[in-house]
Formats: sequence, structure tokens, C-alpha cells
Amino acid sequence: MNGLVLLAGVCGALIVGGLAVAVHGWFGTDAPPAAWRRSRRWRSMLATGERSTSRQRTLSAAAVAAALAVWLGSGWPVGGALAGLAVVGFPWLLRQFTAGNAAVERLEALQEWVRRASDVIAAGGGLEQTLIRSARTAPAPIAVEVATLTARLQARWPTSRALLAFADDLDDAAGDLVVAALLLGAELRGPGLARVLTELARNLSEDVTMRRKIEADRAKPRANARWLLMITFAACAVAALNGDYIAPYGSAVGQLVLAAIAAMIVGCLLWMRRLTQPALSPRFLVNNDGFRKTEGPVVGNLTGDGR
Repeated sequence: MNGLVLLAGVCGALIVGGLAVAVHGWFGTDAPPAAWRRSRRWRSMLATGERSTSRQRTLSAAAVAAALAVWLGSGWPVGGALAGLAVVGFPWLLRQFTAGNAAVERLEALQEWVRRASDVIAAGGGLEQTLIRSARTAPAPIAVEVATLTARLQARWPTSRALLAFADDLDDAAGDLVVAALLLGAELRGPGLARVLTELARNLSEDVTMRRKIEADRAKPRANARWLLMITFAACAVAALNGDYIAPYGSAVGQLVLAAIAAMIVGCLLWMRRLTQPALSPRFLVNNDGFRKTEGPVVGNLTGDGR
């Protein structure tokens, strides 16, 4: 392998990585800025703890090993870059095309938690005491968030501040609606909180039913995308074993062409991933300046205008 082929291979690898990042940024989810909401991906990584971190490190090490093995074995820098990208990207894309019910399960858990809290408050329980005791029977999808809320209340956080942090932990428009009702109940201390929570639970139950129907409609395109992903990787693996077929890609121009083809395939897969992802509902317990206001009157936070 002469210097021209090596230079072309490195340029091709950079093109693959650059185009993949550009396509992912262009077709990525239309989530609000990072200052407006926390990333669900990072919150999920924190919840899984050290096991997820260890798995990610193992996958990264395997990607580096595969890239070096393919590069040294074939003399193709672009082939090595694609092998490392495949080791990391295939499991990630497969998870993206198989997931879909987690958000619905969290919404259903929130509905169940609100219904239980409304029953306890209707029986004469105080708001703070009800929230603290709810951690014992909180549904699994939101058990961590409810336990964190309980810990904050037991640590003598102001109720409004603990509830706003709870809304950040839930990171969902439906969670903002529930927290808004709890904030009003904590501020006004009126007798109608149980009735409001009961009505909210009923609305959330209807929302769960609607979202389950939507997820059922999305199941078929997700399955098609999953099969297309596996077929694409299988076809690439079979083609890589045919020496005569891939021989033209060994030249400098061939490496650039291989990089361009790989970039288009990655772009199509990311586009398919974008089409199968549900749009995130905008939250309203966030100030327009992009930060949460934890001091001052609670009613100003409920309007979301920062006043």
C-alpha cells in the first residue's frame, strides 16, 4: 500500500465520519436545547450505573480492535473505519428500531401513581406526607424519580422546589401537567386537589390508550427498518468475503468511492431511525430564558413566562 492509497483511505475515513455526524445532526430529533431539557439518553445512562458504563467501554474497545484488525488485514483504512463504526452503530441502531413502548409505560406508571396519590389525599392525607409515602408503592418505570422526590422532601427541600426538580427528572409534558397541579395544591392548600388529580389520572389513562394505538401503528415500519438494517449489514459482510468483487475498492479512488457509498448507507439508516422516532412533546414548566426558576412565586413558573 503506497502513500497515495493511505492518504486516500484516511480522507475517505474522515468523509465517512464527517458525513455520518452531519446527517445525524440534520435528521436528529427536534428536541429543545440542552439548557431547556435534560437528555433522556444521559438520564438513562445514569440510571443504569456502572454496568452501562462498563458495557459501553467494552463495545468501544471491540470497535477499536475490529477497526485495527480490518485495516491491518486488508490494508484499507476506510474498511477499518467502517468496521469500527459497524461494531458501535449496529447495536445502537437495532435498539432504536426495537424500542418504542418505554415512553408509554412511563406515562401509564405516572397515571397509576397520580391515581393512588389522589385516593390518599381524598382520604385526608397531607400533600407532603402522601408524596413521601408514595415511594413505597411507586410503579417501576418512575420509581427512581419518585424516590428522589421523597429524599428531597425528607431533606427539608421546599415543596415547590422539590416538585420542580421532580418535573425535570420526569422530563415529560404529562409530568409537567401533574407537577403543575401539585404546585397549585402546595401553594393554595385547597380541598380540591384530590378531585383535580383524579381528573388528571383519567386524562392520562385516555392518553395512554391513544399512545398505545400510535405505537401499534409504528410497529410495522420499525420492524421493516430492523430487517432492512440486518439485511444491509449481512450483504456488506458477504460482499467483503468476495475478493474479486471488492478488489477495485483497493485503489485510492476506490477508497473514496467506498467512503461515499458507506456515507449514503449510514445517512439512509439514520433517516429511517428519524422517521421511526416519536416527536417529543414540548414542556411548559421551563422559562423562556432556558433555565428553571426555583426561587420566587410558584405561579410565575406555572405560566412558563419567567415573570
